[in-house]
Order: sequence, then C-alpha cells, then structure tokens
Amino acid sequence: MTHVTPQLTTTSKKALLLKALQRKGGANLLALQSVTGWQPHSVRAALSRLRTEGYSLVRVAPKQSGAGPVYRVTAIPKVVA
Repeated sequence: MTHVTPQLTTTSKKALLLKALQRKGGANLLALQSVTGWQPHSVRAALSRLRTEGYSLVRVAPKQSGAGPVYRVTAIPKVVA
C-alpha cells in the first residue's frame, strides 16, 4: 500500500484555507474569511468538512480578551492509493 498526500491546486479556496491553517500561528476566523472571501458560517462549515476528511484541527483560545480563537492544522490525512 502506498500513502499519498492529497493534491490541491494552489488557487483553490480549500488550498488557501489549508495554507492559512498550516501557518505556525494558525489563523483566526477573520483571517480565514479574508483569505477565502467567505462568510463566517461558510468558514466554520469548511473547518467542519476538513475534520470529516481526516484533517486534525485544534482550536486555541484567544490570547487577548475580545479576540477570536485561532485554528491550526496539526495532522493531514493519509490517502491510500
């Protein structure tokens, strides 16, 4: 069995979302909205979809009061080819 990581075009919204989530500091909801151009509910739905696809995401509480939580990808799913 060979494990293959999923390939995405670098211009897809999912690829942009994953790139932002894979940054060392992660990304908050506003940053993810800015990257994708989506509404907050659409970003949250996409995060949920990533979890069902096997991505491991963490939600970190805000460092400052009034700021939103930060999301970060901690593991990428392995696809069996």
